[in-house]
Amino acid sequence: MTAAGTPGGLAPALKALGLSGMLGTIDARLAEARAGTLGHAEFLQVLCEDELARRDAAKVTRRIRAARFPAPDATLESFDWGYNPKLPAAAIRDLARLEFITAGEGILAYGPVGVGKSHLAAALGHQACRRGHDVAFTTCSRLLAHLAGGHADRSFEARVRKLAKATVLICDDFAMREFTAAQADDLYELLTERIGRPGRSLILTSNRSPSDWYPLFPNAVVGESILDRVLNTSHHLLLEGKSYRPRRRPGQHKPAMTTRRRLRRRSPLKEAAARQAGGRAAQGYGAGPSSQSVTAAAGQRAQAESAR
Repeated sequence: MTAAGTPGGLAPALKALGLSGMLGTIDARLAEARAGTLGHAEFLQVLCEDELARRDAAKVTRRIRAARFPAPDATLESFDWGYNPKLPAAAIRDLARLEFITAGEGILAYGPVGVGKSHLAAALGHQACRRGHDVAFTTCSRLLAHLAGGHADRSFEARVRKLAKATVLICDDFAMREFTAAQADDLYELLTERIGRPGRSLILTSNRSPSDWYPLFPNAVVGESILDRVLNTSHHLLLEGKSYRPRRRPGQHKPAMTTRRRLRRRSPLKEAAARQAGGRAAQGYGAGPSSQSVTAAAGQRAQAESAR
């Protein structure tokens, strides 16, 4: 028996059965059972629930790690909604219910730099991971390079199939520059495997308006085929406002120096001069002379005049 009263051979047995999640709470559950708050069946039930909770948490952690989000703390809870009041907060919160995934719809988030497009896209991805969906986060440049590498080792179709399986594919910084003919073709092959299929969603972020994407494709027919699918199956979010990044500039949040700290930084000579100046100021601006001192001064002046 352990100090907490747990049978010594129980921990190895639970680990062998893959039930190590029970080990973290079994002592507390045993205490509840001994106190009479848990019956035998309830004791077993809560232990199983503890194990399920541990497994669910582990799955969420694995999905978030596999998604490769740029920042692990980019969630809806950490987003500063008050910084840019113009953001469509109500629409974003509606999308956070993730009904667009079931419907096979996408999201286009576009606007100036620094307003939080990447953060919100990743936050919706986090939400999807918590709900049990597989998510893949990448930038447009990395995505195109990944697809191009498939032509070199003849794994292009396998790569497209893997990307097509992800429940949510997030492509950040879409349409930053002009596409080559090969890139446009690769993008077309991937998107035709995903767009419009229930349970599959595409999230794009861009600094350009969707109307400015068309000239970026060298082949107008391919560009029209891609954008017709993307634009007409997605929710459009125009994100406007100030950039968040100036707030993160080094040195922008140094605490103001207090009077006490300024006095501490004075040299001894400056402190002595300050004290002398304060003394002179007190003499010059203190209480006026008393009536006795005035009378004495007048008498002295009168004596001096009579002596002359």
